[in-house]
Amino acid sequence: MILKLNYEKFARLKTLLLTICMGVFSIAIYAQEVQVTGNVSDSSGPLPGVSVIVKGTNNGAATDFDGNYVLENVPANATLVFRYIGYNTQETALNGRTTVNVTLEENLEALDEVVVVAYGSQSRAAVTGAIASVDADEISALPVATADQALQGRAAGITVTNSGGPGTAPVVRIRGVGSPNGGSPLYVIDGVISTGLGAINPNDIESINVLKDAATAAAYGSQAANGVIVVTTKQGRAGRSEVTFNTYTGVQFITNRFDLLNTEQYLQFIDEAFGTVPTSPLSSSGLNTDWQDAIFQTGFLQNYDLSMAGGNEKSNFRTSLGMLKQQGAVIETGYNRYNIRVNSNFDVTDNFKVGQTLAVTFSDQSPELGADNAGSRSLLEHAIKMAPYLPIYNENNNGGYQGPTSALDGQDAENPVRVQEHGNRLSKRTQVFGSVFGEYELLKGLKFRSQFGLEYNYNNYDEFVPSYDDDSNGQSTHAQVFARITKNANTFRRFLFTNSLNYNFTLGDDHNFDVLALIEKNEAIYNQVNTTSQNSVSDELEQLTNEQSEISSLTDEVDKIGYLGRLNYNYKNKYLLSGSIRRDGSSRFGPSTKWGWFPAASAGWNLAEEDFMSQSNINTLKLRASWGISGFDEISNYRYSTTLTNNFNYVVNGNALGGTAPSSTPNPNVAWEEREMLNIGMDLGFFQNKFTAAIEYFKNTSNGLLIDLQLPGSFGSLSSTVPTNIGDVESKGFEVSLGYNDFEGDFTWSANLNLSTTKNEVLKTGTGEDIIPGSTFEAQFINGLRVGDPIYSFYGYQTDGIYQTQAEVEAVLGTDQTAIQPGDIRFVDQNGDGQINNEDIVAIGNPTPELIFGLNLDANYKNWDFNVFINGVTGNEIYNTNIYDLQGMPRTFNAGVAVLDRWTPTNPSNTIPRAFDGNNGINTASSDRFIEDGSFARLKNLTVGYTFPQTSALSSYFSKLRIYASGQNLLTVTDYSGLDPEIGNAKSTNSEFGVDRGNYPQPKSVLVGLQVTF
Repeated sequence: MILKLNYEKFARLKTLLLTICMGVFSIAIYAQEVQVTGNVSDSSGPLPGVSVIVKGTNNGAATDFDGNYVLENVPANATLVFRYIGYNTQETALNGRTTVNVTLEENLEALDEVVVVAYGSQSRAAVTGAIASVDADEISALPVATADQALQGRAAGITVTNSGGPGTAPVVRIRGVGSPNGGSPLYVIDGVISTGLGAINPNDIESINVLKDAATAAAYGSQAANGVIVVTTKQGRAGRSEVTFNTYTGVQFITNRFDLLNTEQYLQFIDEAFGTVPTSPLSSSGLNTDWQDAIFQTGFLQNYDLSMAGGNEKSNFRTSLGMLKQQGAVIETGYNRYNIRVNSNFDVTDNFKVGQTLAVTFSDQSPELGADNAGSRSLLEHAIKMAPYLPIYNENNNGGYQGPTSALDGQDAENPVRVQEHGNRLSKRTQVFGSVFGEYELLKGLKFRSQFGLEYNYNNYDEFVPSYDDDSNGQSTHAQVFARITKNANTFRRFLFTNSLNYNFTLGDDHNFDVLALIEKNEAIYNQVNTTSQNSVSDELEQLTNEQSEISSLTDEVDKIGYLGRLNYNYKNKYLLSGSIRRDGSSRFGPSTKWGWFPAASAGWNLAEEDFMSQSNINTLKLRASWGISGFDEISNYRYSTTLTNNFNYVVNGNALGGTAPSSTPNPNVAWEEREMLNIGMDLGFFQNKFTAAIEYFKNTSNGLLIDLQLPGSFGSLSSTVPTNIGDVESKGFEVSLGYNDFEGDFTWSANLNLSTTKNEVLKTGTGEDIIPGSTFEAQFINGLRVGDPIYSFYGYQTDGIYQTQAEVEAVLGTDQTAIQPGDIRFVDQNGDGQINNEDIVAIGNPTPELIFGLNLDANYKNWDFNVFINGVTGNEIYNTNIYDLQGMPRTFNAGVAVLDRWTPTNPSNTIPRAFDGNNGINTASSDRFIEDGSFARLKNLTVGYTFPQTSALSSYFSKLRIYASGQNLLTVTDYSGLDPEIGNAKSTNSEFGVDRGNYPQPKSVLVGLQVTF
């Protein structure tokens, strides 16, 4: 009995000890860190780029091209999390295993594209408005300084007019020009309103969404009349830590030239046309200077971008550094930019998260001196007019340059190299842009978000022009006896404070609601100081003096506040409804007109979700329509009130005494310009969305146009205009986007074509004037506003050949006048009164294209990739002022070779009139002689790249290594005679569209690049 009891106790003790040992051994096993390998696939095969992380840690990896992954230092009892866009997230416990293979399942909801809209995001399937999206790959495909340049031709309804000047922002218009005022879209970067995209590195952008109609844009109310461009920057991703380096370098150059007279032709021309023989010693030098070659050069450009990103389930970050150095294709022009960006997000608790974005950019720009800076002549105009026998440099002249002597050379053209090269000019800018936000989930689906945004710009312009005298004959045709110093500085600060409540909930599994309530404060302050002075003593000191000094300053402040309510509803993702209303107040208007209401409504029907469509090959078929009103308040500040100036002299007892006087004529009733928008659209997708299409029709009507009404001089105001709400404009058109994607096999390719048509018409002006003048050239208005015509149509005389005999002149104009003679242009007498005057001015051209198109072709063959991008416009006209310089012959300037075939009594030309002969500018009057077809098609980009395979020896060092060669603007097909049919407009004013004043042409560029991911 005793022996038996002891045996049983021993047996129980042995079992206990064995259990303890096994537990200790298991703990030891599970405490070990092991290497885990495996493969991730879906139903079709391996999945590259899947995020694999150890749950609750930063330890992660990504699968390679064959779906394989390797994780080091993994606890044996860990859980792995597998994430991939478009697939369900999967968690798998190791349980001691070192090999884990998983198959991910597609998430049909996740596969639906998410687009960023006003104050949030939406499933593409639920969108009822017109949104165009451009992703990161399309943005980075072109080596551009600013991201808005890369939008050109990428999406229907967007017009981007680039300038060749380095660092010059393009002019962007959404659905054409709908008003004489402004026209630039609203830019929103990570939820913060911005003045533009110049401060952002294109490689930092994840996506750009363009909101084109009221359903998508009216949520921004008074700021959305011209559409909205919403930019989302890149963020870090959980489990994916990577370092990326991108660089490219290349050259850019301008190959087009005007065919100008050489020295022999020029001397013969001015002798025969004007009876002038230059007596300057240089006129017989035999020199033949090509002034166009003198101002154009081969410019070098280089770009470097380095980014680091990573994160885990609770936080993520992304930091980037960038440097762009661009030397212009015109001498002494260039642009340098240095930028840093830091983005981060943190989940503080399960229902509270915070985040921030911060971008700091330093840039400097050396501008071209155009019509605003160089005696009202562009640099190209100087190059056309200069006599070819004059040399560029003369070391004996003060400053070292050579120009004409009016009395001896017969003209006063200006040396363009000296204009651009003498002295130094530099515009420096510091930009800080960022935001911080907090989001708290009060209960399931109900979130409160508060965001503070800041935009700060500091601009500093320094110009120093030493003394010079280009006239070697001592007559000082172009001379400056002093050094001129200019120092201007301005700051712009915007504070944006946004608070919102967003509630997403579902009733009965089928009724989905998204409710937003928001209040937003937008405060912008602008300060400017301008100073100039002279120095007659020294050319070495670049600082301001008391000699002829001038100083001025101004401060502008704009305050806006807005309240927004929005409801989105859908039933089973089939039937979609959306409505919003916003109330905005702006300090630009008086107390009685300060506030405006901006409603919007839209509806959609996803037919592809209906049961009767389930067996068809149509994956997407959605009908949608929207209507709404947005506002516009872009007028000068304080115009509703009287402003004062202290720079006014009163005459008292014959003496001028300084005093204060009203400087403007107020209009306390000036109010919002409103734009009513209607949009009807359809989205299509066939055969698993291999074929896609989107079709839009829009009609926008701008009411109560903000126009500065001209006042008669007898009104007695220092201001010649008063702001008024007069006039209406209608814009309408179609947009079509077509796509094809083939991603099967070794050779894959895709094609995307977008087409846009726009037509606008002035419905009324309310001024009583036939034409409200716009821009001018040679003291004549060349465009304007008239009821029944497109905005800023070109106006002038209609030509009908050239008078060949005095009898022809008298048959049309009678015998009483002597100004018009044989050899002059015959203008059509529109009203048959025997006179050519303002009554005969008609519409002669339209700067708005009838069709805008973009075609993007991508192809891949194994490790090779190819891209061809073509864009262009048709049906628009250009007012080519260069014709005046090339064929106008007003004086003894140089000209184009066409003047050799000008009209003379022995050469009865019917295209080029006689040389100017005191006819008061008749042959240079605004007419269809200066109008040309502006249609063009341009090979915007051609790229060939190669990505080294993961099986190569380099794969152990890099997860991606790609090299490529690229060319931009290599070929342009056009009938336009100017240097570039894409007329860049640095002033960004609508009245300057289509006016070529010798603008900086876009250069061709060739470059090579490298992309590396570690």
